[in-house]
Amino acid sequence: MCIVPVYILDDDSAGSWAMGAAARWWLHQSLTELNKGLGAGLRVYRGRADELIPRLAQEFGACGVFWNRCYEPWRVARDRKIESQLRASKLQVRTFNGSLLFEPEQVCKADGTPYRVFTPFYRKGCLQSGNAPRKPVSAPISVLPGRPTSANDIAGIGLLPEKRWYEEMARQWHPGEDGAKARLLSFLDGGIWNYKAGRDRPDEDYVSRLSPHLHFGEISPHEVWWAVKALEAEVGITADIDHFQSELGWREFSHNLLVHWPRLPEQNLQRKFDRFPWLDDEKSLQQWQRGETGYPIIDAGMRELWRTGYMHNRARMIVASFLVKNLMIHWHHGAAWFWDTLVDADLANNSASWQWVAGCGADAAPFFRIFNPVTQGQRFDPDGAYVRHFVPELSRLPNKFIHSPWLASPGILQHAGLRLGRDYPAPMVDLQKTRVRALDAFKSLNPPE
Repeated sequence: MCIVPVYILDDDSAGSWAMGAAARWWLHQSLTELNKGLGAGLRVYRGRADELIPRLAQEFGACGVFWNRCYEPWRVARDRKIESQLRASKLQVRTFNGSLLFEPEQVCKADGTPYRVFTPFYRKGCLQSGNAPRKPVSAPISVLPGRPTSANDIAGIGLLPEKRWYEEMARQWHPGEDGAKARLLSFLDGGIWNYKAGRDRPDEDYVSRLSPHLHFGEISPHEVWWAVKALEAEVGITADIDHFQSELGWREFSHNLLVHWPRLPEQNLQRKFDRFPWLDDEKSLQQWQRGETGYPIIDAGMRELWRTGYMHNRARMIVASFLVKNLMIHWHHGAAWFWDTLVDADLANNSASWQWVAGCGADAAPFFRIFNPVTQGQRFDPDGAYVRHFVPELSRLPNKFIHSPWLASPGILQHAGLRLGRDYPAPMVDLQKTRVRALDAFKSLNPPE
């Protein structure tokens, strides 16, 4: 049996959830690598998949159409329509779970309702379900030869902008299956051995950085899971291995939330937050986006994002807490910025994570847990290596002041070649005052009885 591989960029069906700029850059590279692996046999199109797929099936004389299931609400609705059309034409239709370890409908509580707390979801719903993640499947033997797909064909679907702002990202990442496998092997050889503690250190390399590869299907979570299980069989279970596996579980949890609560990207799971008095402050939002808040760990994270299309997970939590709580700007604005600038932008993970930080999601961090960017920086970037890399104007400051340059004396600032307010901004808000303001706003959601 021959296979005709097809990719369709369906921005029309995606609507407001069409991919952001950074993800489009990644997809362009990923399709290019996939086409090479398929001997230039990949066919690429742009348009509505529900119109193109039935037409292509007829054009190629297909006996069946197969695809991996997607879980974003717009894709679920579209794929149901496509399946109905194809079955009406007497074509075989088969769909597969290629992107999650467990099918969301199968991970529910005993009463059939979905989990809203992570630990029982993962430890009981997933691990004790009796259904281990399936083993990875090998690649198909052959694809149907035909008109070769060139780089011009992939360029023709319009993923890349005219302005080449993505060159630093191109130096940081290697999209494609080979890049994904190399990243996994590198992580299993090094980073995983200090993962539980090291994953909180943005100045160290203890995270997997597999998220964009997983999102774009260059490597499946099944392959990652079983590679880790093979390592576990060799060395025994460790706290680091267990913690990494639980992070794969958090990815599953986010997708389950999106399946069971399709309005997760727009609607607070805890509806009392609909009454929260968010501030409309475009100037502050732009300072946050540009990494010009005056708080070094936040500015480092935001500049890492802009330059590389990625931000370390600990930094993501700190910058999100600052936006939502210290600036009291709606989490929608943060989620939208991440959507456009992250190479691993994923509707389920992005939405669930922002709601988690904002305190309005499932199993969320309490709203009163407000990250202090100074103490977070001192704890997780103690020598300031992360800040110095992404905020080089602070690089000559002593460690004592790298996370609070406004506390340095004029002499220390002069020796560091730093003029606050000119070379680097003074803090845009007072942490203590904005903390009190945020907590007062939160209390207003629960008036005394």
